[in-house]
Parts: sequence; C-alpha cells; structure tokens
Amino acid sequence: MAKISVIGAGNVGATTVQRLAELELGDIVMTDVVEGLPQGKALDLMQAGAIKGYDTSILGSNDYADIADSDLVIITAGIARKPGMTREDLIKTNSKIIVEVSKNIAKYAPESIVMNITNPLDIITYVAMKSTGFETKKVFGMSGVLDAGRFASFIAEELKCSKKDVQAMVIGGHGDLMVPLPQYTTVSGIPLTDLLSEDKISRLVERTVNGGAEIVELLKQGSAFYAPSSAIVSMAEAVIKDTKRVLPACAYLEGHYGQEGIYFGVPVKLGASGVEEILELKLDQGQQEILRKSSETIRKVISQLEI
Repeated sequence: MAKISVIGAGNVGATTVQRLAELELGDIVMTDVVEGLPQGKALDLMQAGAIKGYDTSILGSNDYADIADSDLVIITAGIARKPGMTREDLIKTNSKIIVEVSKNIAKYAPESIVMNITNPLDIITYVAMKSTGFETKKVFGMSGVLDAGRFASFIAEELKCSKKDVQAMVIGGHGDLMVPLPQYTTVSGIPLTDLLSEDKISRLVERTVNGGAEIVELLKQGSAFYAPSSAIVSMAEAVIKDTKRVLPACAYLEGHYGQEGIYFGVPVKLGASGVEEILELKLDQGQQEILRKSSETIRKVISQLEI
C-alpha cells in the first residue's frame, strides 16, 4: 500500500486528502503546525469513509516523524497573499516555511517524490528542491493541470459541449505570465482554432490567465481549493500508479525551451520516479516572448534567494 503525506491542513490540503481518500490511492498522513486541526479533519474524513464507502487510513498529526517512508509528499503549507502584502513579502514568508518543511521531508521521507503547491509556485518549487537536496526530477510543482482545467472549462462553456471532450494545454509560469496554447488544445481531436474565432480564443485565454484572481475577487476572503485539489490528485495518481501520463507540470529545465536552472511549467511525462521526461513544443513568436519574460522574472527572484 502506498503512503501519501499532505503537509498543510487548510482548504487545499484537506480537500486533497478527501479526494485521495475517496480514490483509495494509499494510506494518508495530513500534518499541520496547528494543534488539533489535522487530527480533527482526519477524524471527520475517516467517519465519512463509512458513508462514502472507502477504507483509507487517514492520520492527522503535528509531528513530521509521521511522514516517514512516504512515497509521495504534497506540500500545501504556507500563506496566501494578503491585501497590502507585496510579492516579495510573500516569497520571503513562504520560502522560510518551505525550507523548514523540506528539511523535514529530507529527514523523514528521503526516498519520496515531492509535489509543491505553495505559491509563488515556480519559486517555491525551486526552494523545495534546493532545501531537500533531492534529484530535480523528484521535485515538481502543480500549476499547468489547474490552469489547463480552467481553460478547458471556459472552452466547454463557450462551445456548450462536455468538459470531458476538451483537452487543453497551458505552460509557462504560474500567474500572469502563463501561456495557454490554443494550437495544442482540442475538442475530441478537433483543433480549437477550427471551432472558435481568434477574438473568442483571445478572450478565453485572458480569462484563464486571470482565473485564480477571478475566484479570489468573488470570495473576498480565501482562494480556490476545489479545482486545485482535483489537479493535485490527478498528478498524484500518475505518480502512485506509475501511469506515465503527459501533463503540464512545474519542472526543472536543463536547456529545455532555451532555459537553464529554473522551474517552469511545461508538459512532462509523470510516473513513479517523478518527472520522467520533458516534452518540447513548437511555439509561435508571441508565446516564446511571454515565456522569455516569465523566465527572466523567475530567474531574477531566484538569484536573490537565501536558501
């Protein structure tokens, strides 16, 4: 039986545990620094199993030692950006948190695969890799699956078709400089560019880029967690079941897409050993320029980090 640990028992972490449990992907440990929080949510989820019909073991804990021998560790710890907080403040705070989390992962689960969810995603995934000391392929971030899911949802709404038939692709940094790729997006194999006008596609691309911010604005407090947790679990299943799925992920680039030494959203083959292959796509000039600007922003921040 596989063992999956989720660090952080907030909305994203707890909903991820719920989805993992319902799929019975393995025994689960949910940790948090707040005493009682992971224990209470774990107990609630265990009781739900009797109703939903799953037998998954779920342990809530404040002790990192309980993540020992995990096959997969999912990091959702950290804070969300608050009103008045600069991006630099967020990076500083979450980097400090993730360094501590990562050192404990290295101590108690040195053979694990690590998936980071904490923002700023591309930067924090780099921090996790450096702080664990793990091979780069064993540490990756979740971004593109969520962004592609949002793009696909908007496309299905526009076309009034089933979401099941839309296959979307989004790469690049997780944030304002992500790059939805209409030329690699299809509806039951039909290119999106054959189904919608350029103006309509541009509008859907813009909404996708602002997808997370749109939810934050509507909620007033907090951010998305239903779609993020769904994206996390689709990637977790690929690792635990070694399915070799091709999914967009925040992966370490070593010359791919003309980039070196940064984490960036690209299509990868995901399996039991983590990122097993990076796939390079042909991009138009505009898309290449956005990727270049995005990578420059990430590289500048990384150069200023103290890890």
